[in-house]
Amino acid sequence: MNKTEPTTMQKTSGSLVCFLLAFALLTLIPVLPGTVFGRTEGVPQQDQPVPNIAQGPLPAQAETIEVLVRKSVVLNSGEVLKRVSVADPSLATAVIISPQQVLINGLAPGETTLVLWNEAEEPRTFDLRVQFDLRALRQAIDSSFPDAEISIGQSRNAIVLTGTVASQPTADQVAALAKTEAENVVNLLAVQKRGMESVLLQVRFAEVNRAAIQELGFSFFSTGFGNTMGSITTQQFQQFGANVGALPPGVEGGQAPQLPSLATGGIGNKLSGSPAIFGLSDLANIFLFRPDANLGVTIRALEQRNLLEILAEPNVLALNGREASFLAGGEFPFPVVQGGGNFTAVTIVFKEFGVRLRFKPDVQDDGTILLHVAPEVSSLDFSNALTISGFVVPALSTRRAETEISLRDGQSFAIAGLIDNRLTEIASKVPGLGDIPFLGKLFQSRSKNRVNTELLVLVTPKLVQPIPPGQMPPLPQFPKPLGTDEKFEKQFEGNSGEAREKRDRQ
Repeated sequence: MNKTEPTTMQKTSGSLVCFLLAFALLTLIPVLPGTVFGRTEGVPQQDQPVPNIAQGPLPAQAETIEVLVRKSVVLNSGEVLKRVSVADPSLATAVIISPQQVLINGLAPGETTLVLWNEAEEPRTFDLRVQFDLRALRQAIDSSFPDAEISIGQSRNAIVLTGTVASQPTADQVAALAKTEAENVVNLLAVQKRGMESVLLQVRFAEVNRAAIQELGFSFFSTGFGNTMGSITTQQFQQFGANVGALPPGVEGGQAPQLPSLATGGIGNKLSGSPAIFGLSDLANIFLFRPDANLGVTIRALEQRNLLEILAEPNVLALNGREASFLAGGEFPFPVVQGGGNFTAVTIVFKEFGVRLRFKPDVQDDGTILLHVAPEVSSLDFSNALTISGFVVPALSTRRAETEISLRDGQSFAIAGLIDNRLTEIASKVPGLGDIPFLGKLFQSRSKNRVNTELLVLVTPKLVQPIPPGQMPPLPQFPKPLGTDEKFEKQFEGNSGEAREKRDRQ
């Protein structure tokens, strides 16, 4: 037993020495900064540097720690941490995950304060800045608007857009894209001013009026039996007229009139008074007369077709974004009664009518022309006229259209097509006689009037540029009249502008 006790004591003392040596080595090794873990994959190292806390006195200014919204970052400390606090928990949260590590989670964009305490209750303060993750937004803007120069920044809880874009619609689209990342978007994008482009608008007004008239009627008349004249007519058409009276010397009764010219003579019995005059109002009428029966008939059976085409071709030039107007027509006066009681005054006001055009071009980024155009065609309508204080005021028959279209340079489009189809039928008859079956058709007359009007408006916008100096286009050549004096031609050419420039250079 005595031999074994020293051996046991030696083993125990050796183990104690090894433990003391290991503890001394651990206390002498300096604290090394650790690596950040728990960072969300895909965050670049240069975008968010590894935050480390070194030992020593508090700095004069608080250090800044940045974290992205919906991302996490691990903060390494060189000393043992005891407590941690975030001033605004709605922006970020901080949790101690080990004696020397703090996990920070970004919740909402903004700035707050992070405070850490060590075992000696010494606090360290940091400015914690939570920012948007703008990489996805940057990629979306670059792919959608590759030609735009746009910078994306952040101010507290808002995304700030700066730069220059080609048009206001592009700026609105970029702002709408930024709203997918944040509710508050400050749009400071400036619209690049385009050159003072001019747009030439060629408008074609085409109005086709087709009219068809059909008339059919019968009129019976007689120079009378004895000294009595008679006529049966519906008075719808202008018919054969007679003014029967005394015959001039040398003209005997019973002579037939010389048609279609006016005739002076007698038909039937002689009458006392003025000479007999017969005439036809329309040479297309069918005229029949029986001198022995003193009875005549006029048959009017006409068919008429008209075709009227009215064209107006205004060409109006306007600057980009400016409104231009055109009027080809006139103005008519109409009275306006003013005052009341015992005193009234009439003022004359003029109203425009004719072919009017108003348009406003807007050249887009891709070269298309957004066109707001309002064509109008109006004419005087005396069928609906009014009489005011003795003045006849005509009405206006107006056809107008107003729309917006998008066309490219040189393209044409029909923006209005109005068809007006009207049929008017007038039937007249002699009372009593017109109601007789079968024979009543001889005492009836009908008139049909069909009007078919179509208005078509064609627009063609063109981008035009001013003519450079020295590139004046040739003027139209007019035909020379017959018998032109060569001496006069030479004198005219000698006084022209080109001839004077040549003499000045010499």
